[in-house]
Amino acid sequence: MKKINNSQLFTLLCALGFIVLGAGQSMAQSNNPGPRFGIKGGLNASQLYVDQPNVEDENMKIGFNFGVFTKVPINSFLALQPEVLYTNVGSKVTYGGSNLENLFGIEPGEVRFNLNYIQVPVALAVNIGPLNVHAGPYVSYLLSANVRDWKPSELSGTTVRELDTDDFNKVDYGVVVGVGFDVQQVTIGARYNYGLREIGNSSLAGNLTENSKNSVGQIYIGFGF
Repeated sequence: MKKINNSQLFTLLCALGFIVLGAGQSMAQSNNPGPRFGIKGGLNASQLYVDQPNVEDENMKIGFNFGVFTKVPINSFLALQPEVLYTNVGSKVTYGGSNLENLFGIEPGEVRFNLNYIQVPVALAVNIGPLNVHAGPYVSYLLSANVRDWKPSELSGTTVRELDTDDFNKVDYGVVVGVGFDVQQVTIGARYNYGLREIGNSSLAGNLTENSKNSVGQIYIGFGF
């Protein structure tokens, strides 16, 4: 079977996304509030909770998200909201312990994880006037991973060259839950993404991020067409 590379998968996901969005636009009904199709973007606040004895501190990473969405009304009360998003997540994890360098080749200090995904959430939205409450599953594909080791003696981080995309699980999945507010062709909201799959799959990435799953809070604004 021919292996699909990142660019091919990205193109496929985008094509599928626009097909879904186009179908949603054609099915839109006037009695369901908010934009039917549009673009959206916002900020991520993500964190990894690492179950590893050398971890001394875990801090949030601020990232971003952007993409396209549609709203497919089921009736005046319910709607289906699929999206295709590019999302940047990760965490800042401080490691200590005398055995860290011997075991992992990384000096004690802050390691910054940057993970870039294409995410496809499909949420069921309950409309209460202009307010909506939404929840549903998501699936993501890891496009790239960048891990930097910030040693106490340095002003800038050094890329951990042993870690790349292949050291992390390419596919992530989980659930999203959030609230939104629709005003004519503008939608604003907040959402929480809870991953159900561990992010690391190799010995180094798996040990550094042991039992870690994506945990991401989002705020966003969208504009309809």
